Amino acid sequence: MQTDIIAHLFGSWSSEINIASTAFKTALVIIMSAVLGCERAQNRHAAGLRTLFALSVGALFAGIADMYFIVNLHVGFSFLSAAVLIGASIITANTIIFSSKNQIKGLTTSVDLITMSVISSLVGFGLYTAALVGFVALMVGLLGFSKLEKFIRNKSNHLEVHLELKTRNNLQEFIAAVREFGLKIENLEVNPAYTGSGLGVYTVKLTIVKDDLKKTNRNDIIEALSSLECVNYIERIA
Repeated sequence: MQTDIIAHLFGSWSSEINIASTAFKTALVIIMSAVLGCERAQNRHAAGLRTLFALSVGALFAGIADMYFIVNLHVGFSFLSAAVLIGASIITANTIIFSSKNQIKGLTTSVDLITMSVISSLVGFGLYTAALVGFVALMVGLLGFSKLEKFIRNKSNHLEVHLELKTRNNLQEFIAAVREFGLKIENLEVNPAYTGSGLGVYTVKLTIVKDDLKKTNRNDIIEALSSLECVNYIERIA
């Protein structure tokens, strides 16, 4: 079996189960979880620094323990790492919620928690190269793809908005207004979270059909819709 590249550079001690390798692995996982946790906390996501730290350390020592069982007790299955991964999946299910605007919240954070538990387990097994490559790929995706996603979103001719009309009787007025703007309503759903509020609250999917309007900044379109007399509040959600 080939030795991990990073483990080979540091020496045989980093591939063995000893105090030095355990300290090194712990420090590496703490740094990675701190970087990822700060990114999540800075963007006000559900799981912050402490959550990621606790999960990462748990996955790390599960990996170290499984490595010991496999090498010394000849156990053929990494049961502790599997248990941590299952536990992380259960935890992440509780971070996914639907907001009052019918938005899915916490999905990215949930995937981050699962991915970080896998990366930490890899460190525990001494697979430093795979762990670092995976972590770098994760951070590049989180930091770089968000800008790409925003660029694509701003170029899209499809809009999904959270709409609050002053009364439900204003719905026909709003439909007529968006048609005049050059927009087509693809789907309209009543938002049950606001039942009894007196407002007409909807999640609306719109498509830009007027050629001139396709060149207009999407924020300007939302601002124009918000100026309608019948609209109490409108916000783009996708």
